[in-house]
Amino acid sequence: MSKRKLAVLGSTGSVGTQTLEVVELYPDHFSITVLSAGKNAELLIQQALKFNPAAVVVCDKGAFEKVKDALQGKDIEVLYGEDALIEAVKRDDIDIVLTAVVGAVGLKPTVAAIESGKDIALANKETLVVAGELITGLIEKHQVKLLPVDSEHSAIFQCLAGEEANPIEKIILTASGGPFRGKSREDLVAVTKAQALKHPNWSMGAKITIDSASLMNKGLEVIEAKWLFGLEADQVDVIIHHQSIIHSLVQFEDGSLKAQMGLPDMKLPIQYALTYPNRFKNNFKRFNFLDYPTLTFEQPDMEVFRNLKLAYQALRDGGNAPCVLNGANEIIVEAFLNDRIGFLEMSDIIEETLCQVKSQKTLSLEDYLHFDLESRTVARSLIDRKY
Repeated sequence: MSKRKLAVLGSTGSVGTQTLEVVELYPDHFSITVLSAGKNAELLIQQALKFNPAAVVVCDKGAFEKVKDALQGKDIEVLYGEDALIEAVKRDDIDIVLTAVVGAVGLKPTVAAIESGKDIALANKETLVVAGELITGLIEKHQVKLLPVDSEHSAIFQCLAGEEANPIEKIILTASGGPFRGKSREDLVAVTKAQALKHPNWSMGAKITIDSASLMNKGLEVIEAKWLFGLEADQVDVIIHHQSIIHSLVQFEDGSLKAQMGLPDMKLPIQYALTYPNRFKNNFKRFNFLDYPTLTFEQPDMEVFRNLKLAYQALRDGGNAPCVLNGANEIIVEAFLNDRIGFLEMSDIIEETLCQVKSQKTLSLEDYLHFDLESRTVARSLIDRKY
């Protein structure tokens, strides 16, 4: 395997930092060309000094000034803003772009990277949720690889290796159930953000942790799976698997099931995406069946966790509905984290936003960006009006 040159978008987040840990394990196989971050100037400076990229891109103005001052005199270009990020991913000295930014902000640089012939390691699920038809069309047009980094989609991807001739009957995405597994709606009326941020199995950023608590994260993954694997809504099931050992499963037409298993550790799917189709030896902690003598499975309660139900409905509706769902969700998670709305009220706002934004089936990139903005505007106005 020749040395691969990486751009890591969102390098200071949970997936981004773990990506750099993986890169550090294999200095003969990977080098860093571009790092990007939002507000975490201090960590980005440390990463830049350690990995010596050709460029860093900072999306927050205040953080940009700090990074620029700290890296003055270094042979590292310091750039600011979305336009700079879009240009940075087009560089000739990049082979693969790992997108670990949070939210729909990942869409435009991902499109630019694909159009420039870069392979994509995708941890930013919102890109496919917002514009799955557009992205998959560009992937096919430009003949680049789209490699899933989410543990569940990586599991499906791994299970499908060597099965190209065998149609999928369905896939089963596993979910831990988050911190509120088994709770009723009455139990969730007064839950706090501190409770919602205590995920039982995974260490993640605030936004994705709240999404996991509400099961919206699983809903977004259902939509993402449709585009990654060419499926319909009724071919994607979700099952609650509290232990997070089975990361997801594929069922083939003969009824056989293949599962990918392991301890909950994001570095494994990250490594697989970067080294695909090879598997590199590592010293990650190994799974032992005797440590987990019982694996349990439950149906998700879509009446309590309505975000999952809304995601399935958006997938079935198609067109701009998933884009609207995602835009509204980003706003309501921010509002919940700022103590403006309650946990159950998040679903109410998303549902009303889906009702208010006009449906459209055929969309360009500009249309997706328009509906992303409109859904956010509607969701904010609903929050301001009601709360």
